[in-house]
Amino acid sequence: MKKAIKIFTFGLALTIAGGVSSIVIYKTFEKPQTVIQNPHNFSEYNQLTSNKMDIVGNHVNLEMAAQQSVNAVVHVKTEVLVNRPTDPLYQFFYGGRSQQPELARSSGSGVLISDDGYIVTNNHVIENAEKVNITLNNKKTYEAEVIGTDPNTDLALLKIDEDNLPHLQYGNSEQVNIGQWVIAVGNPYNLTSTVTAGIVSAKGRDINILRNDPYSGMSAIESFIQTDAAVNPGNSGGALVASTGELIGINSAIKSNTGSYTGYSFAIPVNIVKKVVADLKEFGTVQRAFIGVSIRNLDDKLAEEIGSKNLNGVYINGTTENGSAAKSGIKKGDVIKKIGTKEISDVAELQEQISQFRPGDKVNIVVLRDEKEIKLPLILKNRKGNEDVISNADNKVLKLLGATFIEVDKKELKQLKINNGVKIDQLLNGKLRRVGIKEGFIVTKVNHKTVSTVDELTQAINKASNGILLEGIYENGRREYYGFGI
Repeated sequence: MKKAIKIFTFGLALTIAGGVSSIVIYKTFEKPQTVIQNPHNFSEYNQLTSNKMDIVGNHVNLEMAAQQSVNAVVHVKTEVLVNRPTDPLYQFFYGGRSQQPELARSSGSGVLISDDGYIVTNNHVIENAEKVNITLNNKKTYEAEVIGTDPNTDLALLKIDEDNLPHLQYGNSEQVNIGQWVIAVGNPYNLTSTVTAGIVSAKGRDINILRNDPYSGMSAIESFIQTDAAVNPGNSGGALVASTGELIGINSAIKSNTGSYTGYSFAIPVNIVKKVVADLKEFGTVQRAFIGVSIRNLDDKLAEEIGSKNLNGVYINGTTENGSAAKSGIKKGDVIKKIGTKEISDVAELQEQISQFRPGDKVNIVVLRDEKEIKLPLILKNRKGNEDVISNADNKVLKLLGATFIEVDKKELKQLKINNGVKIDQLLNGKLRRVGIKEGFIVTKVNHKTVSTVDELTQAINKASNGILLEGIYENGRREYYGFGI
């Protein structure tokens, strides 16, 4: 018994000693908890639209931006009438037209930009739509009114009748940096409220996908933000959002040989969006400002010809007579280096900057001439050569007629023995083509009222309450009359 007690006591002592030694060893080799702190201010390296990043440890946190965005991004559903080819066998046996109108449905995305129901989307999402419906993230559906569109930037403004809606705040796309984190929010393949993440991989991209406006003669503006956030069909019109939760672009296109995402997507910068939205709200049409120059990008050959060592800037091939540039002293051969304080590297950047102004706005342009930078103030003009805003009614008339017009020069007036007139420069789809008018026809009177300018023609048609009677003459001297209803 005593021997058993001794053995037990000895074992207990060994156990206690082993435990103590284990604690000593653990404390000897245990590393103290290390808190890693970033010694630098991230805002110095990643200037987002608010100059702040949502940092957790050393990582960007996109959760807050995603939570804000999914409720502000909507599903846009449209109904469009299209012509469906008739079965040729059916047509052979039963006759009838070769095409029949059919209702087609498509969808995309949009972004709520105010609590009272204004929504930005792409023009191509709602183009030619008979009906536009909006579904919110809470599954409520509304019919939308199209406030206005701008094919030149591929933007459209919609409105639904509701208040107190979640929406995104505008950021500043000029402060977006290559390499910063962004999220794309939309409804790809009808998968609602989808969020993807990536970085800004380039700015000022011109990928030549937008078309010029044939009615106004305005050129397309492409200065896309390029990202590697996954975007697919259905994302069009959705939001590109900074990690701060601010809207910095509207997703518009992908670069792909297959029609699906393969690495690059493109968004319209929010600074362009802000200007277009403001114009559509106030005027119903976009107010484009013009410098009055023909331009081209600098390349190695041109830079060598003009003796420039720097390829940044936009070369001026010529100036428009009585245009803003000519009046301010800008000359052929000058190189535009800055608009205000913003440095300009190429044509896309120049167009992006000018697109943010209206006719009548004053800007300072810095040009390089004889290796010296010169600052020249100028007042921007509209496409008609004055400083007035353009009426939406004028655009509607031109689209109704389906034509573009130019004023007739004095030499041609004299040859045709007429005193006034407006010539059809280009025929598109519209009333004039349907009644048989040909290009080159000079309209001298609208409803017996003399017209000498495009403004006078559009005003006369706007004032007409019933039908329209056009009187005029062709370039060969043949006089004609055309009538149609409105």
